[in-house]
Amino acid sequence: MARGAFAGSAARKASHAQLVGTSRQIVELRQEIERVARSDAKILITGESGAGKEVVAQCIHAHSPRVSASFVAVNCGGLPETLLESELFGHVRGSFTGAYRDKPGKLELAHGGTVFLDEIGEMTLRMQGLLLRFLETGELQKVGADGGGRVVNVRVIAATNRNLRDLISQGTFREDLFYRLNVIHLEVPPLRERREDIQLLVEHFLQMFTQDGGSVVRSISPEAMNVLTRYSWPGNVRQLANVVERLVITGRDMVATLDDLPADVRVQEGVGFRPKRERRRTVADDLYKRLIEERESFWSCVYTLYMDREITRGTLREIVRKGLEEARGNYRIVARLFNLEARDYKRFLNFLRKHDCQLPFKEFRQ
Repeated sequence: MARGAFAGSAARKASHAQLVGTSRQIVELRQEIERVARSDAKILITGESGAGKEVVAQCIHAHSPRVSASFVAVNCGGLPETLLESELFGHVRGSFTGAYRDKPGKLELAHGGTVFLDEIGEMTLRMQGLLLRFLETGELQKVGADGGGRVVNVRVIAATNRNLRDLISQGTFREDLFYRLNVIHLEVPPLRERREDIQLLVEHFLQMFTQDGGSVVRSISPEAMNVLTRYSWPGNVRQLANVVERLVITGRDMVATLDDLPADVRVQEGVGFRPKRERRRTVADDLYKRLIEERESFWSCVYTLYMDREITRGTLREIVRKGLEEARGNYRIVARLFNLEARDYKRFLNFLRKHDCQLPFKEFRQ
């Protein structure tokens, strides 16, 4: 139910999507998905970040008559306005610097299938207007093109973790677009409201992350599982998937124990641990979260910022320190946590040495 649970192309991901759980909320959500999938009505999916909104969209596509066509996902909050316009609608050659050829947009690539617009609440008002026009006409207006373009047939599913009605009252979201998107509304429950599903999800992710045979971890101790089921999971299913993946990567025994769990999961009220003193989040905290939870590559997330002098050597060293703490001093595991390919390992170490950021590993092996 989270990132990494499905391999291959987007269409194949959607056809293999599944909602893991036996809770009343998930059973009812599955039933609702099967009912609404048969139509072409637009759907708005709401829920907290990491709860599984994209998986719900994939399930809708998988149960729809469009299953043999493409499922295309677009993160509307991850791109600036100009790039998002090109990403959605495409562009023609010469329309801007770097546009060396015509490029189809995601809406065109999804013709006959489904397009999933995640973080729809982050769109600018101008982009909302362009999207509304497309929803009304089905016509693509490529960046730099003169006149009308191709008419495409796609089913639009949008998702947000924000309250769009509040955004409407603040004047940052168009009310007419809201009603266009909100034909059918599905809400994904947060993980803390369906704790009976946590053990099933842990077992699901454990099987998924160990299927290549490269890990010694095969199960989780009852004590560790008890803590996992009692934790509040502010990052929902995505956070749970990341925790299990890190257990698989860093675990040294067949049974992962309480000590193998991340400190932020272990440190909570009612399980015998002292709470951490709260502190202000740093740039290193935010970048490390992007690496570990959002699965961005070190090269695109950290390296470029450092080389452009937007972060300091101290920030880079702090990120490396966090990785070494998680990996117990093993730089190869740090490279995997930072989403690097195996062939990039030496390049990664050479970069750290060159910039005096290769910290001694022995102190982290306690």
